[in-house]
Amino acid sequence: MATQSNITLYTEGTPNGLKISIALEELGLSYNVREIALTKHEQKEPWFLEINPNGRIPALTDIDENGQEIKIFESGAILQYLAVVYDKDHLISYPAGSREGWEVTSWLMWQVSGIGPMQGQANHFARFAPEKHFYALNRYVHETRRLYRVMDTALSKNPSGYLVGDRVTIADIAIWPWVAAYKFSGVPTIDEFPAVKSWLYRLLERPGFERGRHVPKPHVHLALNELSEEELDERAKYGVQWIQDAMARDAAS
Repeated sequence: MATQSNITLYTEGTPNGLKISIALEELGLSYNVREIALTKHEQKEPWFLEINPNGRIPALTDIDENGQEIKIFESGAILQYLAVVYDKDHLISYPAGSREGWEVTSWLMWQVSGIGPMQGQANHFARFAPEKHFYALNRYVHETRRLYRVMDTALSKNPSGYLVGDRVTIADIAIWPWVAAYKFSGVPTIDEFPAVKSWLYRLLERPGFERGRHVPKPHVHLALNELSEEELDERAKYGVQWIQDAMARDAAS
């Protein structure tokens, strides 16, 4: 039975959003889900900007021990909040100040400053740019591949198959949704990273990952990895004009 909480998750089925739903499921917490209609720019509406002034998902609200509402944005910060406040038994974390705890923090920062931005840009230039810019595409895809190699080396050295110590942590959770979307982001194959590939599908066997990846709607990225480049480009057509409109709106604001 899920542990009761006052958490509301504001999200969509993007890699950053899936981090939080997976963590919540791994912790066995009950939570409310508010799906944000990104294509309708709901994330820019005043009510949402009161929760996340940056106008991005995910965001999370909760009620603290004094009955006050807490508003948290940025996926890495939300993961740390869940670990500190709700993971007293260290199901997906290690004690604060421990050697393993600092390693988890290091990998989490590696994700939010490396894999996320680099693969996000690779995704944009591979699928959503109105024309192909091969220098930019190669720049971001090759950097994503370099980061995968870093991770592959680390995983191959840990007999547990996790990034840190003997358990899944918020570091693994933060990275998994991005790796699951490798081909849609322009990385042609995962086979050149055997330890990463094993880790990707091993984590998928966990009930928390399986439930969490389908919030707020069925997860598609693993299935997209089976499509051809032409099929992927066709699937991405819906977003090209929307992203151009969003860029123009952001520039004018």
